[in-house]
Amino acid sequence: MKIPDFIWRLMRVMNRRVASNYGKVGPSTSLVLVLTTTGRKSGLPRQTPLQYQEVDGVYYVGSARGIQADWCRNILANPCVEVQAGQEHFVGQAEVISDPAKIADFFQLRLERNPRMIGMIMRAEGLPRKHTRADLEKFAANKAVVAIVRR
Repeated sequence: MKIPDFIWRLMRVMNRRVASNYGKVGPSTSLVLVLTTTGRKSGLPRQTPLQYQEVDGVYYVGSARGIQADWCRNILANPCVEVQAGQEHFVGQAEVISDPAKIADFFQLRLERNPRMIGMIMRAEGLPRKHTRADLEKFAANKAVVAIVRR
């Protein structure tokens, strides 16, 4: 199922609001971080709020739009990023992962840690409720994951 372009435009507007108010309205969530990349064309800082998972000190964020997401393309051009996750703020090195098997591993972890929310999001994008590993890898084929390590 392809998400219509107007939804992506609406999400971009909402993301700007979330990024500008991150941590100001109340306690920061342990589900969302603000990723600051450098614009590949403008050279300006670009902030994007993203859901994340932290595993052994590595922060993982997923891109539903794959490497077509602006923030993902910015990382491909310049992998040096800033991350604000709750009270933590650090500079990191980002690496785009496009291997469907590794992305499926990330989705499996997300489903284990947040089964209701992540399951609902993935089903809305076309993943069957009762899915197999093959379904998860097929679902991951046009997605991307970014691993961020502190510098």
